[in-house]
Amino acid sequence: MPDSQRGDLPDLTLRIPRQTLLRRDGPEFRVAASRGLWHPDFLMTILKAIRADLTTLQVDAIVNAANSSLLGGGGVDGAIHRAAGPELVHECRLLGGCTTGDAKMTRGYKLPAKYVIHTVGPVWRDGQHGEPEMLTSCYRRSLELAADRGLTTIAFPSISTGIFGYPIELAAATAIQAVSDFVAKPSSILEVTFCCFSAGDLAVYEGLLAP
Repeated sequence: MPDSQRGDLPDLTLRIPRQTLLRRDGPEFRVAASRGLWHPDFLMTILKAIRADLTTLQVDAIVNAANSSLLGGGGVDGAIHRAAGPELVHECRLLGGCTTGDAKMTRGYKLPAKYVIHTVGPVWRDGQHGEPEMLTSCYRRSLELAADRGLTTIAFPSISTGIFGYPIELAAATAIQAVSDFVAKPSSILEVTFCCFSAGDLAVYEGLLAP
């Protein structure tokens, strides 16, 4: 970018790492937008929370909060399998299960999403048995698989907060931190959606994502 176009922003690209979430009300974004500037270092990864049916989202990939067999279950896991159709469980049978904190990818079949990324979250005990680390790994491994495939949009449920009993406030904070850490580095991911089941869960995410 020529110096004549940079004006009073001589160090802007040094202060804004690629793929950082830039809030549209932030000063760096406002100045850059007002000057019509564009640069790879201005790329935004948008993090947002919504209340919706995960199986209806038109994104590149949705994440399934699965059990270790990957063969379907209750909650969001069962809903995804029902919406995707029987082909999904047939492909899952070939994957040999999944360990806690890891993730595996399949096609989306009848879902609007092109892919399903299945990850196994930790069962909450007391937070002193590796639960935060395993939950962080769920988000990181899911994003790694998506980025390896060159996907740009991904939607997560609130992993482990259902029958696995992870407190929503702690789980949401871990989720947002894990995603923020991942997108702070270059990748194909441009938008991450936290898809909430209840209004209460949505309020927690919105509070944590607020400026």
